[in-house]
Amino acid sequence: MVALPRAQRPNILLGYDGTEENDVALSWAVEEARLRGLDLTICHCWHWPYPEGHVDPSVKAIVQRAGENLLRKGARRAVDLGAPGKVHTLLRREPVCETLVCESDDAELIVVGSHERHRLPAGSTAVELPALTHRPVIAVRRSDGPRGLVVVGVDGSEGADAAVGFAIEEAALRECDLRVVYGAWEPGAVPDWELPLFTDRDKLFQARAAKLEEAVHPWRQRYPKVDVEVSLLLERPREALLGAAADADLLVVGDRGTGGVDPLLLGATSSAMLHHAPCTVAIVPPLRYAA
Repeated sequence: MVALPRAQRPNILLGYDGTEENDVALSWAVEEARLRGLDLTICHCWHWPYPEGHVDPSVKAIVQRAGENLLRKGARRAVDLGAPGKVHTLLRREPVCETLVCESDDAELIVVGSHERHRLPAGSTAVELPALTHRPVIAVRRSDGPRGLVVVGVDGSEGADAAVGFAIEEAALRECDLRVVYGAWEPGAVPDWELPLFTDRDKLFQARAAKLEEAVHPWRQRYPKVDVEVSLLLERPREALLGAAADADLLVVGDRGTGGVDPLLLGATSSAMLHHAPCTVAIVPPLRYAA
């Protein structure tokens, strides 16, 4: 286990519903707990099948008991997978996102399951939760096996710096390589004084290369054992990241980037990665890591 150069919160928080897709998230959460030396908290939110105000104690007891049984199954599965510390269980009522945010005070990060790409519903937990919480959210997607690569997107924003910090930490813990990707062709998300750069590709490349090195340099110093590759592409961020994610175990992005406006919404690139990336995606809020 790698000793991280910062304090951690005591738990990994998992949103659990017992489905096959969610079992992949449980496996990831157990591995995350093992690598970080933390406890695991499994949270299940049960659904009241009747309109608000309807009272039926017998049905309520049945639904709650089903939730308790599901949590016991999840806890046993976590132990079988090798959870290193305590496995806590939490049974709560919906809504799921607000519950996970509320229960995340002691969480280092939150792990949730994700539908396969192109099938992620707009109201799914994986889409809504990262815009509501101040913790990193890992939306786990089924994969064909480890590839030994973490990919992170940067764009010069505060959120991107936090994403690099989280990504290099994950690479160190998992003994993976790290590829830092900067898709620099985004004229719609820069201040007016930078627009002339997009008329000269050489100047644009030089300016963005300097910004990329500035973003990566302090993290290379902090984690000298991680093999860090930088990739500057004069492509739109979405295309650059999706291309890199094809070889990755984990894709890490900030929650809003330079173009974020509404604090209750994810940035366009982050949202696109959740919907279309072929691998597991981590969404990291700003001010979480400091170089």
